[in-house]
Amino acid sequence: MSLSVSLARRLRKHQLKIIVGAVVGAVGVAMMLLMLLRGVDGRGVLDHVLTVVRDAGPWMFFGAMAVLPAVGFPMSPFTLSAGPVFGPVMGLGGVITAAFAAIAVNVMIGYALARWAMHPLLEKVVVRLGYRLPRVPADQFWDWTILLRVTPGPPFFVQHLLLGLAHVPVRIYLIASLAVAWAYTVGIIVFGDALMQGKGGRVLFGVMCVVMVGVGVKLVRKHLARKRAAMAAAGAVVATVEGAEDGS
Repeated sequence: MSLSVSLARRLRKHQLKIIVGAVVGAVGVAMMLLMLLRGVDGRGVLDHVLTVVRDAGPWMFFGAMAVLPAVGFPMSPFTLSAGPVFGPVMGLGGVITAAFAAIAVNVMIGYALARWAMHPLLEKVVVRLGYRLPRVPADQFWDWTILLRVTPGPPFFVQHLLLGLAHVPVRIYLIASLAVAWAYTVGIIVFGDALMQGKGGRVLFGVMCVVMVGVGVKLVRKHLARKRAAMAAAGAVVATVEGAEDGS
């Protein structure tokens, strides 16, 4: 499959996602306006939903958080709602700890599926679609894993699959994956909890956490890009010298 065709397909998929997101957002706004016009207590409905989820228990919630994102369900609904739902009964520290554990289980499930359980099937699917499996040199495992985790775009479970298919060692996979995911999780949970409680100071703190992680991610990406450029330049110099020696 040519690079231009692949890029064109990705662009069309991205445009489709934007259109779908806009439609869903418009429908959501229309429903909210309709509820307000009919005198529906939106806050009461939201409190009822939170109560229902809370009554299901933290084991059910964080168990689903550990399993569902490994097979394609978004992680953000869990991280945003964890604080408002279970903060009153577990405390914010307990919620963050439980979320950390759920994410750790999630990344291990994703790795086990891609690296062992579903590896042969995934290989066949990738090849059948016309792509080549990622091959990462052993000395680039850390850089490649961190770069993939901090690059916006690929869903969480897709990152699991790519890293598993690339045969990234489990130790590197876990350390890099959890460091990035946990850093984002703290800010998002604090933000979601503060937003529901109307605590401006905590909302600001949560936003600052997410922004700081974003700035750190940007710096890491720039560092890795410079490192790859330097390695490529060094490789070109070595190849030139070896070519000159062979020709002499």
